[in-house]
Amino acid sequence: MLAIIADSPSLARTQLADAVAFAHEQSIPVEVVQTSELERPEYVRNDSQRCFFCKDELFTLMEELRGERGFDAIAYGVNLDDEGDFRPGQKAASAHKIMAPLRDAGLTKDEIRTLARKAGLRIWDKPASACLSSRIEYGRPVTREALDVVEKGEDAVRGLGFRQFRVRHHGDIVRIEIARDELPRALDPAMATEFARIFKALGFKFVTLDLEGFRSGSMNSLLPAENLLRRTG
Repeated sequence: MLAIIADSPSLARTQLADAVAFAHEQSIPVEVVQTSELERPEYVRNDSQRCFFCKDELFTLMEELRGERGFDAIAYGVNLDDEGDFRPGQKAASAHKIMAPLRDAGLTKDEIRTLARKAGLRIWDKPASACLSSRIEYGRPVTREALDVVEKGEDAVRGLGFRQFRVRHHGDIVRIEIARDELPRALDPAMATEFARIFKALGFKFVTLDLEGFRSGSMNSLLPAENLLRRTG
């Protein structure tokens, strides 16, 4: 068995470092490979199918590695709860015949966390974290500069002690989502002043705090229904 971590500008450095550290803690063979989704115009244009092209890039590379290293199959971590969300990357996984053992076992996110806790894994309650590109509004090109701004913003919010959040990039506007149980602290006037200082220094003209709080995949709510149903040709 070999664990593969795909590294690119859309992966936050803190997430990469923690994934590598966890693999070493558990004596899991791990290799970091470089992916080049930012060189694909279909990915950079950032429409509703961006995730398809990201996963197509990843699984194409992994198929090459599988053949070179003599492994029989490739598996990824999609679970039962992911079936109910808009995830074009799953179509890429199907096209490449990638195995999904957690989904096939009928495991939900909560059940996986429970099993991880019982196994004594320190990451059992780690907040979910999609790639940095998911923070950029659809239709706005994914660039290294935009990804860098989002990463720096999230590092700063994490440095303020918040645990579950997203920094959403809407051009001149940044929309900060904070988990509802942490929202009262975020609404403090002094904290609002700090948010404004941080994000204006990163180049945003307007700094906003989303009063609905953190929602995974909230950018999808901006897509027309027909886009959510459209298949990649």
